[in-house]
Amino acid sequence: MQYTKLGNSDLQVSRICMGCMGFGDANNGQHSWTLDEERSREIISRGIELGVNFFDTAVAYQSGTSERYVGRALRDFAKRDEVVIATKFLPRTDADIEAGISGQQHIERMVNKSLENLGVDYIDLYIYHMWDYRTPLYDVLEGLNNAVKKGKVRYIGISNCFAYQLAAANTIAKERGLQGFVSVQGHYNLIFREEEREMKRYCDEQGIAMTPYSALASGRLAKHPGETSQRLEKDKYAKGKYDASSDLDLKIIQRVEELASKHHVSMSEVSLSWLMSKVASPVVGATKLKHVDTAVLATELELSEEEKQYLEEPYQPHPLVGVMATNTK
Repeated sequence: MQYTKLGNSDLQVSRICMGCMGFGDANNGQHSWTLDEERSREIISRGIELGVNFFDTAVAYQSGTSERYVGRALRDFAKRDEVVIATKFLPRTDADIEAGISGQQHIERMVNKSLENLGVDYIDLYIYHMWDYRTPLYDVLEGLNNAVKKGKVRYIGISNCFAYQLAAANTIAKERGLQGFVSVQGHYNLIFREEEREMKRYCDEQGIAMTPYSALASGRLAKHPGETSQRLEKDKYAKGKYDASSDLDLKIIQRVEELASKHHVSMSEVSLSWLMSKVASPVVGATKLKHVDTAVLATELELSEEEKQYLEEPYQPHPLVGVMATNTK
């Protein structure tokens, strides 16, 4: 396993981040394909065995059961200072706003809930899951800074935002002497490269780590054209992100398949190797042991510049999809 420093922080993370959205009680979430605790533990254990030390979850995943599964497994399989735990919080709800709960109060409650779920004293990377247009930015920044000052959080990250929002937030944080965001978790992979327009350039200039989700496009970059799976067929959220552009994406997927055959590796390895050449540590979801194995093997594959350009050449602009398509006022 290879490791890298996470942006401007002192966190040393594995080049693969294990995405834990697939762990948790399926009866407490929107995804029917999530794993129970026993199978989640098997995958987490395999990741640790292969050198993965970076784990990403969220209080929203399966009503907190993902955090609980992850926390218990990490306590059993690793020492606390050997792993980097990232989790996320959502914006205030209508009920929170009606009850007069401020942004700072909301963040304190969410941090405490995640600490309880995870069974830890601190969170290494606490991520603002998506932009809250109904809460003043300074209120969010103050709330996060308070969590850092109290020792409950080491560093803060952000997810599902535009480059101008991240730039504004870190400018305000610097002016006020508050903690700034050291990482961004956006939607970025070989068939969705809109982050390259502004976000990647900004992050490269500022030393902000990119830890993108949907690294394999919900399996589309891991499977041969025409090959399917339960998730490809049943995950409505993923279908909403990718089905409309499937014709545009097919040529890229075919080139991934071609290079995988050339190198005698899996398509996942080619897709992840390309992405790791662009970012610090992609978030790779795993619901089977082989998913962990191939993700780790991807750290050993180095594509030539010509091969990377070959994969990139067919790309055409895509409209915003998923959370970002509705992440406006």
